[in-house]
Amino acid sequence: MRRKEFLQKAGLGVAGGAALPYILPSGSLFARGGVPKAEHVVLVMFAGGVRQQESILQRYLEDSQGVSGAAGNVMFNLFDGPAPTKKIVYGTDPAGGGTAGSVPIPQLLGSSLESQGTVFREVAAQSAGHYTGQTVLVTGNRSAAQGLKVRPNYPTIFEYLRRHAGFSATDCWMISSSLTNSYNLLNSSDHPDYGLQYGANMFVPGVVFGSYGREVLGNSKTYSQEELGPMYFMKNFLDKSFGLGQDEINTITNTDEDKTRIKEFIKYIYAKQSSGQIASPPVGSGDAFNISYGAEVLKYFKPKILTVNLTGVDTCHSNFTGYLKNLHRADHATGWLWNYIQTQIPEMAGNTIMLVAPECGRNLNPNPILDQNDWYAFDHSDRNAQRVWSLMVGKNVPQGMSVGNEANPVGRLTDIVPTIADIFGVWDDVKNAGLVDPMGKSLFERI
Repeated sequence: MRRKEFLQKAGLGVAGGAALPYILPSGSLFARGGVPKAEHVVLVMFAGGVRQQESILQRYLEDSQGVSGAAGNVMFNLFDGPAPTKKIVYGTDPAGGGTAGSVPIPQLLGSSLESQGTVFREVAAQSAGHYTGQTVLVTGNRSAAQGLKVRPNYPTIFEYLRRHAGFSATDCWMISSSLTNSYNLLNSSDHPDYGLQYGANMFVPGVVFGSYGREVLGNSKTYSQEELGPMYFMKNFLDKSFGLGQDEINTITNTDEDKTRIKEFIKYIYAKQSSGQIASPPVGSGDAFNISYGAEVLKYFKPKILTVNLTGVDTCHSNFTGYLKNLHRADHATGWLWNYIQTQIPEMAGNTIMLVAPECGRNLNPNPILDQNDWYAFDHSDRNAQRVWSLMVGKNVPQGMSVGNEANPVGRLTDIVPTIADIFGVWDDVKNAGLVDPMGKSLFERI
């Protein structure tokens, strides 16, 4: 039955052109069963494995390398706590020479996100693996049989929000770090009741806005036959990401208006690049690059939800020093993003909740690989690798609250999807779909 016929037969048509209720793709008559806690959500996923000891426990080199007296906090913007005073290697290089990495990046925020919001200090990761860990964060379900280079088996938070809250594709964005390891497939699932038609728009900044993308798309010139191959590759990639082409089967469903906005956004970003005006954290890194373009998407589209993954800490497999540096830089970029939202995007300032969580932890004991400082590296496969933390900050989030500890763990990473659904008032709809972890809860319920 068509929408118009349904409304007429249901007696919902009103003379004089009064507004009619909106019917969602799910068939629901109204969009939400609860009052939203905020109008926007940003999820920062610390991909690559973050060891509990060097992050929230602030042990620095004491537990990992056995250096006595070398404890301290290298994540100033996320957590409270004094910085290390011994063997500083995680910062930047001093301008006048000296020990590499000996100058920590100054704290950007006047107070830590921990003091501004609520931190869950001991959370069960549900997985010690990268892709499964990321899948848990966006689906709220651990699929033990989930393979690589395939879309998730269970619906993502984007699909839940588009189907049950009526969000458009340009309301939902994923900023991915790469086209490898299935990261670029996490914007929707293969679930038959949901799928790509409910998926999020996605950018891989390093591809679209990196040197390759600029060469193919950013320069106005006449292409030779040999140069058309890369150009068509980029065109096909963008068509599939945003449904920009003629064949829109199995692509994201953007409206014609939204397709135009996306095309204009890409042109807008290339123009900003040319004039050196891309917003970015003061200290750069691969993760900062990803955060920069996430910030540009936020400012341009003001989406309901944006997720961004940071992968620099994955160097911990073979270089512990590099891991510490990237952990410090990821904290810097995350703090910068929160500050940017509050100071540069008035439509989102004071009306956004940011969630931060690693996808998994790291092992208790090291592997045999030594780095340039003769420090041991760490993999992720044991129980310690399933110890993580989570943090939320923003509108309606209790300030300065600490929940749980090692003796009393509280929460699971499968809580992230219920929390976002709860923020937007559709947690009951998501729960009733029966596809999330039955032990998962909204973090507001955990509090």
